[in-house]
Amino acid sequence: MKKYEFTGETKQVGLFGNITLKRIRATMEFGIIKIGDLGGWIEKEENLSHKGDAWVYGDAEVYGDAEVWGDAWVYGDAKVWGNAKVCGNAKVWGNAEVWGNAKVRGDAEVWGNAKVRGDAEVFSISHVLVIGPIGSRNDFTTFFRDKDSEITVKCGCFLGKIDKFLEKVCETHDDSKYAIVYRTAAEIAKQQIDLSEEKQ
Repeated sequence: MKKYEFTGETKQVGLFGNITLKRIRATMEFGIIKIGDLGGWIEKEENLSHKGDAWVYGDAEVYGDAEVWGDAWVYGDAKVWGNAKVCGNAKVWGNAEVWGNAKVRGDAEVWGNAKVRGDAEVFSISHVLVIGPIGSRNDFTTFFRDKDSEITVKCGCFLGKIDKFLEKVCETHDDSKYAIVYRTAAEIAKQQIDLSEEKQ
């Protein structure tokens, strides 16, 4: 039996407004969800499994080839798209964005203004750190464990390994206040993000 249906309510998203998302409604009870509870927005049934307690809540959006399954939750204003996978007991919420080939799994939580993308593999809360607003843009900077068990940084339009991030900071900001703040954030990320844990 399917655990949700489309309500008929739609909205357009995407860079050119060319993707149609559909609101979902629960057709059975599971987890904390009751029959008739409204969910968030998905593009197609392949985005949200009918098995397990996985659910998309509120104004959250899941589209493209992204998949949410297991007991994972995507809620708030979170967005998951591309080939991203959110599974296990993972939670993505707030204004967080997960895209590309990123995987959020296990008991991992991605929230706030975090942006996890590319080949990220976050499966523990200790695999991601969001700091901000900081720097010259007064924006949030996200540090996360990638598939190579190294730290990747998303800061403004920059996405790359932490050593390349520090080189770019030096080139752009020399020894200014902003450079000091970005370097300090990188040092905190090196101490905070767990790179030794085995994949689940």
